[in-house]
Amino acid sequence: MNVKASAQRTFSSLSNPNYRKYFFGQTTSLVGTWMQMTAQSWLVFTLTHSATEIGFVVALQTLPVLLLGPYGGVVADRVDKRRLMIILQAAMGIQAAVLSVLALTHVVTYLDVCGLAIVLGLNNAFENPSRQSFVLEMVGPKDLRNAVSLNSTMNNVARAVGPAVAGVIIATIGEGWCFAVNALSFIAVVGSLMAMDRSTLSPSVPTERAKGQLLDGFRYVAATPKLLFPLIMMGLVGMLAYEFQVTLPIVAGHVFHGSAEVFGILTGSMGAGAIIGGLWTAAKGKTGTRAMVRAAILFGVFIAFAALSPKLWVEILALALVGFASVQFLAMANSTLQLETDPQMRGRVMALWAVAFMGSTPIGGPLIGWITSLAGARVGLGVGAASCFVAAGIGWFTVRHFRARDLVVREPLASEPLVET
Repeated sequence: MNVKASAQRTFSSLSNPNYRKYFFGQTTSLVGTWMQMTAQSWLVFTLTHSATEIGFVVALQTLPVLLLGPYGGVVADRVDKRRLMIILQAAMGIQAAVLSVLALTHVVTYLDVCGLAIVLGLNNAFENPSRQSFVLEMVGPKDLRNAVSLNSTMNNVARAVGPAVAGVIIATIGEGWCFAVNALSFIAVVGSLMAMDRSTLSPSVPTERAKGQLLDGFRYVAATPKLLFPLIMMGLVGMLAYEFQVTLPIVAGHVFHGSAEVFGILTGSMGAGAIIGGLWTAAKGKTGTRAMVRAAILFGVFIAFAALSPKLWVEILALALVGFASVQFLAMANSTLQLETDPQMRGRVMALWAVAFMGSTPIGGPLIGWITSLAGARVGLGVGAASCFVAAGIGWFTVRHFRARDLVVREPLASEPLVET
């Protein structure tokens, strides 16, 4: 296959004008978001010098997703997702602006950071289900896996650029300016949503308001093994392996005795690896439980490598590999769930995906923070690696068990993305 054909396959969803606008607007916003996440973790570290306190802030930011995320999915199924995203993205920009003012005026306290983390979490609880399920409305089922993979790549381009820029800004003019840049970056994504051609979107039919819709979502997933077990895998890995906001500041500051620049380099290295992983998944990745098992094993192996790395340059390499594997697992889980979900249930199912990925952090963040404070960052990373292997075991058992019971997912049509069982 020639280079042009390969590039067309890798970036096929960008031929959609609406998705192209969204992609570049969201990329700009995500650079600001990763700058804020980096600056927030470092700000809490400088205020408290405690991994437990960093984990507590992360937990507060994700607790609303755990508590309200499923209801956020009900709302997503009832309303115009694009309009809801415009409102909530604007609100997230205001939150960043408030944090920037507090930091720039040097009056910010640990309690301020905690309070604003809760505000951001409330926004995420309702914005995440809409954003995840809106992708299919933009690009359709044919390009969904490609778009989800490019979304992961976009997020990790931002992860590579944002922390690197944040490290320089923190070291020169302070954390407050990272929050200010993030506030301005939301203009790009809100503008892209407002500029879309609505006539070419394919919105799902809004669900009529009725009693019991929240429980209907739980029952639907519980009765659908091809959704239930990928969600269990995602929840376990999301709770214990994706707590890098907690572990990496301690790896940078305590293991390698570095400063904000080292923290930025470590986070940026993981983001750079994820960019490569995202592009590879966009071109060649598959979906389904079996593909998730392979990705979980790879993710666990590379996290274990990072946990054991003796030198800083080895750690940088290891985290690049961690990023490569992490985006594969994340994109495969997201695509698998969306492609196997009925349209009227997609908001609720993707809300549970957000709960599994982000909403599990109120448990995992403090737990990994406590383990890191007690036994060190290497052990904290090792626990994450172990969770990947356990998740892979669950997925392997699921594939074997349901294949034996003839509950394997049907073979996809030629027009559908390839899905493995």
